[in-house]
Amino acid sequence: MTAEAARERAYPVPPLNGDGDPRFTYGLLDEVAGVIEAHGYPKIMNGPDLMELHVGLFRFLYGEGAA
Repeated sequence: MTAEAARERAYPVPPLNGDGDPRFTYGLLDEVAGVIEAHGYPKIMNGPDLMELHVGLFRFLYGEGAA
């Protein structure tokens, strides 16, 4: 990725409420999991896979340093 492309990124974003963000809900996580499944990947169930999706999505949205 070029330096110019890196400056044009929209993500990560700051959370709306300091450490939290009301937009980051179980519903969002469930919808992302549903899109992944709709594209032919295995269904994401409760447990380690769902936790990894949660952490990965959170880091994508808010950055690596986000708690």
